[in-house]
Amino acid sequence: MSVLIDSHGRRISNLRVSVTDRCNFRCVYCMPGEGIPWIPRAELLRYEEITRLVRIFASLGVSRIRLTGGEPLLRRDLPVLVRQLAGVEGIRDLTMTTNGFFLVDAADGLYEAGLHRMNVSLDSLDAVRFARLVRRDAFDQVMAGVEAAVRLPFRCVKINVVIIRGFNDDEILTFAEMARGRAVQVRFIEFMPMGADDGWARERVVPGEEIRRRIGARYPLVRADTDRDHPAEVYTFEDGRGEVGFIDSVTSPFCDGCNRVRITADGMFQTCLFALSETDLKSPLRDGAGDTAIADIIRRAVRAKERGHLINKDSFARPGRTMSQVGG
Repeated sequence: MSVLIDSHGRRISNLRVSVTDRCNFRCVYCMPGEGIPWIPRAELLRYEEITRLVRIFASLGVSRIRLTGGEPLLRRDLPVLVRQLAGVEGIRDLTMTTNGFFLVDAADGLYEAGLHRMNVSLDSLDAVRFARLVRRDAFDQVMAGVEAAVRLPFRCVKINVVIIRGFNDDEILTFAEMARGRAVQVRFIEFMPMGADDGWARERVVPGEEIRRRIGARYPLVRADTDRDHPAEVYTFEDGRGEVGFIDSVTSPFCDGCNRVRITADGMFQTCLFALSETDLKSPLRDGAGDTAIADIIRRAVRAKERGHLINKDSFARPGRTMSQVGG
């Protein structure tokens, strides 16, 4: 099997695939309340195109796939795609990030189709605050979706929470208690700049180290020996009741070990979440290029993968796409 290695010696094993840019929420740090123009449906990659690309990536050593959006469960018949991808040789981890709204009805079908893990984005455990964040009255529906996922034997259900100073940093211990009381891993993610209207400012970033201190003062933590294919640093509670993860993308970037690349819903290949350029994979697919030719395009793009994001540099420029357009 071939491997994908960039010019900095990093082996690429993790591919994030956005299946749609559409979302039923309007999270304040993701898009304006009025929404954004959606990609025309004809421009979205078809399921068979996604599956073909995943097969090519798998032949190049990629073994982990994450489905993203927008909200991926807005894509019709998503379990059909999950079943196709679960059958691709070499793929050993298939997971999805969702806002949880549709999970009550979708969780069983996703598990039966072969989805291994689930991440649910949930930035507040206060219903009023949650509604203010996502601009929808949806808290009870999302929590019901989390419970539906937890009842199934997924390898893991994780809760992704972006902590923003002055907005939800008073809920850090509440989320820690969720990790202790439910069969979920809560992952604390530093607030990142992903769009012109996201309200990001450095003083609103709560460093992961501060979050760990605040949790540890109440519930002592022990660093876990975890799979470094994942960006999160995982800690267990000293008394054995659950675990939490930390993604310190701003204050302690993991760029030196980054093994991730992504495909947008309209078939553009990006080698970094903050990439300012992208490589068209959809056109070669639809123009009849063979797998070898597409693999060569992928290899060239990976060789040019950025050393790291520039959030902490004066030269940082925000990407042109919002998080929902890139694939969260």
